[in-house]
Amino acid sequence: MNINEIARIASLVGVPARANMLLALMDGRAYTAHELARIGGVSPQTASGHLSLLIEAELLVLLKQGRHRYHRLASREVAAMLEGIMQVAALGRKPPRVDTGPRDPGMRRVRMCYDHLGGRLGVAIADYLVAEQAIVLEPDGGALTGRLQTALAPMNLSFDGTQSVSSVPLCRPCLDWSERRFHIAGPLGRRICNHLLDNDYLRRRDAGRELSVTAKGATALSRWLGAERWAAV
Repeated sequence: MNINEIARIASLVGVPARANMLLALMDGRAYTAHELARIGGVSPQTASGHLSLLIEAELLVLLKQGRHRYHRLASREVAAMLEGIMQVAALGRKPPRVDTGPRDPGMRRVRMCYDHLGGRLGVAIADYLVAEQAIVLEPDGGALTGRLQTALAPMNLSFDGTQSVSSVPLCRPCLDWSERRFHIAGPLGRRICNHLLDNDYLRRRDAGRELSVTAKGATALSRWLGAERWAAV
């Protein structure tokens, strides 16, 4: 046990601005430095310094999505540590929330993210497949398991990973713009998206990335994902 390291981590978490940032990230989402500055009640410049220290201590990780940069908790162990601190401190207040992503409700619900699904539906599908142990989705990559075909079968959907180019990951995490949680990209994400569009579960609009859910799609997706998960979409 390294007492100095324990003291260092405790001192990092103990600063109110940093504590607010870390508690906000307990919702499993990722935030920009600007958003975390607002949550921490500090200037962007001060927040940048705080975040650098938290990344250096491996409490946070930096995710790059195109030209955007997001911060999230580095591991389940960090979340468990914060949960323990909250239980001991008996904190009764919630950290400030900020609006993220598009303001349009339809875009937040389901949209195209290049060639796969984003928005709450995309995240719900990822959550379902992870819960069914059909895929493993981590910040640094994704993998399929032998349970994938069983999890896809209720939608009459199959996925043949041998069709992919060997250098292309079959399943990879993509940080969702509005939900700030992972949805599924790569060949599997593209296959699911195309299947839902081809079978008229989802429809493209005339312009833009927003997709609409048909009545047929709502019934099928509710049965597949489960009523509780579908209600959150």
